[in-house]
Amino acid sequence: MEFKKYQHIERFGTMKVEGIEFGTCYVFPKIDGTNGSAWPDGDGIRYGSRNRELTGDFDNSGFLAENITNQAICEFFMMHPNLRLFGEWLIPHSLKIYREDAWRKFYVFDVVRDLPKELPSGEKFEYLTYEEYQPLMEEFTIDYIPCIAKYNNGNYEAFLSCLKGNNFLVEDGKGDGEGIVIKNYAYKNKYGRTTWAKIVTSEFKEKHEKTMGPAEKSARIAAEEHIVEKYCTAALVEKVYSKIVAECEGWSSKFIPRLLNTVYYELVTEECWNFIKEYKNPIVNFKRLLQLIIVKIKQTKPELF
Repeated sequence: MEFKKYQHIERFGTMKVEGIEFGTCYVFPKIDGTNGSAWPDGDGIRYGSRNRELTGDFDNSGFLAENITNQAICEFFMMHPNLRLFGEWLIPHSLKIYREDAWRKFYVFDVVRDLPKELPSGEKFEYLTYEEYQPLMEEFTIDYIPCIAKYNNGNYEAFLSCLKGNNFLVEDGKGDGEGIVIKNYAYKNKYGRTTWAKIVTSEFKEKHEKTMGPAEKSARIAAEEHIVEKYCTAALVEKVYSKIVAECEGWSSKFIPRLLNTVYYELVTEECWNFIKEYKNPIVNFKRLLQLIIVKIKQTKPELF
């Protein structure tokens, strides 16, 4: 296995992570160290920084020297030689708020499996979900960054609530952590890439003069979610899919946009009056409604995607 670079995490609300909040979202603390990685290679283990494989001359502030004999990581790769670890090597950086016993440790934040061939999007590996890799970290006693909240269809306000009280590794009385990272393992952005989003505490505070509210852990269920849950049924998706297959004499991935847009069109034209009456003239964000419908279709017929 060779060195592979970790993704660039984008600010939440920007084009490259548009729609990441739709579906199952996991929120993690963001810690202020330096990016590191580890992977097996033959009989040994190699280590990397964000941009290069490490050597004796370039060891990423002691990351290579202090982890090259890490027994837990060695045992992990003996049992899982097809996986790769990405994490944060916690050394004094911009923030000096962490506990004394937290420094100079490697905290895993993603575990990936190399792909046999690079995808057209440029991706070279696939991500294990938190449910897949968290038990492995526990089994081999490898430090990792825990998930602090999980949402089904999150939103900005819900994510902001996670900033308050985000004190992973933070010394008592030193305030909140650097920020949060938002992951949706089923999400691909408009370029076809798996990309995570972030909200940085200091940037948020600069934009908002008022004190942040309490750490509410449940996002309000909006009208669009109620509509999709009730009216975007498996029967509707199957009906549209079957009609396309019949008309086109088979299925091809090139028909996916047609499937998505037809389900959206039929739901709006057939059910709009019904949900207006049921939810008493709700305010509906139709862009959000479409995105939620797309998520529901992918959940209903995952074999098509």
